[in-house]
Amino acid sequence: MKKSNFDPQLVEIFNKQLKRVTIFVIILFAFLIMRLWFLQVLNGSHYRNKSEDNRIRLQDLPPFRGLILDRNGDTLVKNRPSFDLYAIPEDVDDIDGLFDSLRRHVSIDYEKAAKRMEKASRSYPFKAVCLGMDIDRNELASIETHRFNLPGVVIRVKPRRHYSYGRLGAHLLGYLGEISETQLRSRRYSGSKSGDLVGKAGTELKWQKQLSGTRGGEQVEVDASGRTIGVISRKAAVAGMNICLTIDRELQQTAEEALSGLKGALVAIDPANGQILALASSPSFDPNIFIGGIDREEWQKIVSSKDFPLHNRGLTGQYPPGSIFKIVVALAGLEEGVIDPEEELFCNGNFSLGRGKYHCWKKYGHGKVKLHKAIVESCDVYFYRLGMRLGVDRLARYAKDFGLGRPTGFDPAHEKGGLVPTSEWKLKRMGVPWQGGETVSLSIGQSFLLVTPIQMASMISAVFNGGVLYRPQVTLWAGKDEGHKIYEFSPEVRGKVGVSKANLEIVKKALAGVVNEPHGTGGKARIDGITVAGKTGTAQVVTLEKEKILGEKGEIPSRFRDHGWFVAIAPFESPRIAVAVVVEHGGHGGSAAAPLAKKVIQVYLGKPDKSG
Repeated sequence: MKKSNFDPQLVEIFNKQLKRVTIFVIILFAFLIMRLWFLQVLNGSHYRNKSEDNRIRLQDLPPFRGLILDRNGDTLVKNRPSFDLYAIPEDVDDIDGLFDSLRRHVSIDYEKAAKRMEKASRSYPFKAVCLGMDIDRNELASIETHRFNLPGVVIRVKPRRHYSYGRLGAHLLGYLGEISETQLRSRRYSGSKSGDLVGKAGTELKWQKQLSGTRGGEQVEVDASGRTIGVISRKAAVAGMNICLTIDRELQQTAEEALSGLKGALVAIDPANGQILALASSPSFDPNIFIGGIDREEWQKIVSSKDFPLHNRGLTGQYPPGSIFKIVVALAGLEEGVIDPEEELFCNGNFSLGRGKYHCWKKYGHGKVKLHKAIVESCDVYFYRLGMRLGVDRLARYAKDFGLGRPTGFDPAHEKGGLVPTSEWKLKRMGVPWQGGETVSLSIGQSFLLVTPIQMASMISAVFNGGVLYRPQVTLWAGKDEGHKIYEFSPEVRGKVGVSKANLEIVKKALAGVVNEPHGTGGKARIDGITVAGKTGTAQVVTLEKEKILGEKGEIPSRFRDHGWFVAIAPFESPRIAVAVVVEHGGHGGSAAAPLAKKVIQVYLGKPDKSG
């Protein structure tokens, strides 16, 4: 028998090694089987869902934001198409070469665009990258003309908010800004996502939920590189409600043009129901600048401006009312019986109280003055005497009765309430008693008294509508259109003034005399064929002697000049519009503010009466 050539010792070593390899392979396969069992059986559903998530993506479909209209259906805020420039990295062989070509057609931030393209080309090369938003139509035409030489470039059209008349009504309409982290956590903004534009002020903020609508979405199937294969399902977005405001676009424009170049506010109200017809605050701003995002430097420039363009002076501007407060003083005197309309008080140009001497605006006085003449010619001495008869606390009670010292309720979140001082208030606030000289100043709308323009418009309305204080309203309805309203608003009474009709008539006739009688202080508001009633006011800003504040040219610096006030209503027989105007540092109300009210009244009463 032939002997084997294998060494038994080597065979034994080989068999041992083979056993080890076999055991290792068995263990490896056992591990693989266990792993497969773990992945496919125990966690199969979990990884199946993750796989689906990689294959199916949800794409957001933002809704169209609702329109904002004026009372006549004129569109104040709408959505216009925004042409956004995109590029698909996979289709771009040379990014630098593409950008060199694009520079001849469109102006964008190429540094940011390059960073986006570089990042996307590594992750999702088939996903379009936004290079620039809202390119103009000339740039669009140029790109479309040269599309053959711009591989990978895509134009997408998206809705973009547009304020049709720029600055017009900016403080009422408000503006949009990117949603903040705090807002994202708020229930008020449920459904919003990071990057969304939401209302930051005015109507855009107040009606944010209704205007924003409901977002939709698409289930899109993609491959491993992110390339879209097809749309699996789609849920359409629901557009937001339209909001119809009470303001008249033409009247608003007139008010803003009247205030152009000035600092101040003009509020026009329908005295029969409290609807705001116009509310202008100057200086103003263009809400369109916020739509595409505003850089930090520009934002700081706006908020730090000494002109305070974002400040709605109609609601938050607090000023001494000056002589327009004499309306309240006169009605308080009549109602309390401390003055008879036929009683004559003598004005020689001065009024003395203790060591204090208080002057009338007319240096040598008005002579013998009855209530009618005192209002028409705005005699200070008459009202000094009347105010002293009433005292601070009775004056305060009637002022509060007319809605002063508290917000009108128009915009509780942002409206200021002004200040009506009382003897108790001063003692508590300053720790010293009220002084008689302060009552003298209060009687002509000075002292600590502060009011807002919207309060003054509401006050003059109450004098002429029988003593009713309406809550000012700026929204007529909200819904799809006038035939499909979800919300509709009726006049809301917030109080009634405790003054008799007879006493109101006495003061009303005097206010008509302010504008229409020869010596009335409001003659610059006179309109042929229309009886306008009103009251001028000049609110002192500083109490220093004039000589101490004169500038180099012998003029009072603008910051020390008086504020000019005027309140008016027309037509006298059947009022349709009440106006309050304040011009900061404008001087006398009769010359600074009355002509502005006249312009607004003329425009509005030139329109047909639709109230019936």
